[in-house]
Amino acid sequence: MPYATTSDNVRLYYEETGSGSPILFIHEFAGDHRNWELQMRFFCRRHRCITYSARGYKPSDIPADPKAYSYKHWASDAIAILDHLKIDRAHFVGLSMGGYTAVVLGMLYPQRALSLVAAGAGSGSERAIVEEFRKNAMETAGIFESKGSEYISRTYGMQQGRIPFLVKDPRGFEEFTKMFGEHDAKGSANTMRGFQGERPSLYDFEADIKRIKVPTLIVVGDEDEPCLEPSFLMKHWISTSGLVVLPKTGHVVNQEEPALFNDAVADFISRVVAGRWPERDLRSIRP
Repeated sequence: MPYATTSDNVRLYYEETGSGSPILFIHEFAGDHRNWELQMRFFCRRHRCITYSARGYKPSDIPADPKAYSYKHWASDAIAILDHLKIDRAHFVGLSMGGYTAVVLGMLYPQRALSLVAAGAGSGSERAIVEEFRKNAMETAGIFESKGSEYISRTYGMQQGRIPFLVKDPRGFEEFTKMFGEHDAKGSANTMRGFQGERPSLYDFEADIKRIKVPTLIVVGDEDEPCLEPSFLMKHWISTSGLVVLPKTGHVVNQEEPALFNDAVADFISRVVAGRWPERDLRSIRP
């Protein structure tokens, strides 16, 4: 099995296919490398596509210390994958925690990014709910340890933003839930504590986000309420960004609406490659 090794000696399992300009897919909390299959099949026709399981997600390593699961680890792990594959720059495509990571990569490693796609990013960022979000993350970590991943997949996996997927595609949702239930409970608990429970709100990064000049696409479902406001704000903050809002769609946009998601991302990347994704013209901004 192919693995890349991080700076703190964590082995990350990855898969790759296709050739061309590279795309690195970064999964969400409830997902793993398998949740990008519909994108791997589509984009490999024109691109070198890489997907991987983050630390804490089988078959990658499961570090014992929750402090080894910070948002900075997730960002540097994406760079470790590129370094292992001797890729200088890539298009980063992330969902949820992966979308948050894409934004962090744009702040910390802009020289490694051809472009950024932040899909379903920013849940828990709204000022009024930050502490509640962190408290819930810590409680969920305990439930992972006491009741296991399969139990959590039937509770956490039924949160409001995921219901549109269930309604629209019950078969796809059942596959998603099954894979979620196969996650390592300790790895998921540590991710909840180290990443979800400790990460700053995206709003804390406002000044840094405003300095991002990497071409950026923000994607959000209109029924993914926790991510709507953060997505609109990032569109306002990032002068090189565009915003796609998918109608009647929840949190898992890449699996719930794969055709719409793939078309939007493909159009974005092709425009970036062609040099046709400019910074926003100041004349288009309301005074």
